[in-house]
Amino acid sequence: MSEETTPPRPSLATLLRSGATPRSTEPAAAEADADADAGAETPATEAPPAIAEARDESPDNVGDGAPVEQDEDVARQGGGIAPSFLRHPSTAAAPARRTPRWQWLLLAALALLLAVQVVVADRAALAARAGWRPVVAGLCAVLRCSVPAWHQPEAYTMLQREVRPLAGRQGVLQVQASFRNDARWAQAWPALALALSDADGRVIGRRLLQPRDYLGAAHDPAQRLEPGQSAQVAFLLREPSAATVAYTFEFR
Repeated sequence: MSEETTPPRPSLATLLRSGATPRSTEPAAAEADADADAGAETPATEAPPAIAEARDESPDNVGDGAPVEQDEDVARQGGGIAPSFLRHPSTAAAPARRTPRWQWLLLAALALLLAVQVVVADRAALAARAGWRPVVAGLCAVLRCSVPAWHQPEAYTMLQREVRPLAGRQGVLQVQASFRNDARWAQAWPALALALSDADGRVIGRRLLQPRDYLGAAHDPAQRLEPGQSAQVAFLLREPSAATVAYTFEFR
């Protein structure tokens, strides 16, 4: 009795390459035996089905299915473009943040405070300048700080002057003078520089008189002469020589 042999069933890789489908009329047991026999008869050099599929597939034709799409980054590797996982993702530039208004206001307040401190600390020098004095005077009026008196000796105008010997006292001169403050601001009482000359014009004596010298010890140093205010002084002076015939006044 001859033993019937089942023809070997083609492998899965062969079916995928040829596009054929197995017959559905064969029993399931016969299919299993055929697969086992086919696996035994397959040469050792034949790659597993998964590897064969990977080798046979191409971008243009893989059996009857749709073509496999290649990664764009991988396709560009031949042109010197790095793959996507090596490239830095492009990030949009962050919008510039606007500085809050309160910070600008705080900065302006600090700058103003610093300027006020500088003006108050240097008020003596700034008050001696005609352009800065109104600013310093107004600031000190608010902050209750003192402002040095305006000093402009050339703004004093001599109105009348007289030097004569005092009757009954040998070698004593009586000096009388009146002057006016023509400056824009109040000034302290000026120092008087008196020079005596002889008939030849030679100076034979000089004297610098401070306010306490011609006003007396009761003079208040804080007293001021307002703009346009006139003052009259009188005092005694010892004559340096009997040859005195001329005199000059200067304000210091």
